Amino acid sequence: MPDLFVPLITAPERIGEPALWFIFQGNQILVARSDDGARLPDVRHPQDLGLQPLRTQYLGRYGDKHCISCEVDTEVPAPDPFAWTGLRSLFGALDEALFAVVGRAIQIVDWDRTHQFCGRCGSPTAIKPGERARQCAKCGQTHYPRIAPAVMALVRKGDQLLLARSPHFPPGMHSALAGFVEPGESLEQCLHREVKEEVGIEVGNLRYFSSQPWPFPHSLMIAYNCDYLRGEITPEAGEIEAAGWFGPDNLPVLPNRISIARRLIDAAIAQMRSQKTATTT
Repeated sequence: MPDLFVPLITAPERIGEPALWFIFQGNQILVARSDDGARLPDVRHPQDLGLQPLRTQYLGRYGDKHCISCEVDTEVPAPDPFAWTGLRSLFGALDEALFAVVGRAIQIVDWDRTHQFCGRCGSPTAIKPGERARQCAKCGQTHYPRIAPAVMALVRKGDQLLLARSPHFPPGMHSALAGFVEPGESLEQCLHREVKEEVGIEVGNLRYFSSQPWPFPHSLMIAYNCDYLRGEITPEAGEIEAAGWFGPDNLPVLPNRISIARRLIDAAIAQMRSQKTATTT
């Protein structure tokens, strides 16, 4: 099935029909909530809602709809029936493909806001035609949106998975280990380092699983399965509140299903149950 969203940079000369607008106030987005979920404004322009954008960015098309992001002043009230809403509260309220566009939109809005001036010389920047970039007219420095790659590691030992919790997680929730890639470090080196730092063990047999853009704040999550080799679990003080081995029948609270962490864990549990069934038949 083809992707519903087609990313584009250059807007058509004229958009006559209503578009999907991703309207932000800081880190909150304008949505209308209902029992069926949430919906974005589908209008020709935010002015139709009484809102005046500070800046706009063309994102592409979602199905047959143009997608445009923008930002408004921090003190502007939300027009009825809409409300300013944090992205995390939209888990499950928006279609997963549309939520991914929301994640793209907030990162582009934030990049556009924070690169109005050149980080090299301080002069004003302007959009570079044909690219998702801002360029300094004085020194020529080009500023592209930045992302931070982060590696996720799900460690398996026999029929158990190593799951851990950060002090910042919701009560009881455990997940796979994860950490940001450092300059000059490969994804594999990052995985080995993070696992060793966070829980004190060594792993091997790394197997790529999948990746997911994650707008909290500007990450690209790259998920791996790996196997336990040696060592005793020793949670890193201040980073890991608890860590342990869990089997399919004694799982803790897991991350939201929209996250790659949950998909990674669910896939591993499904494989373990399938292997167990095969050995008993």
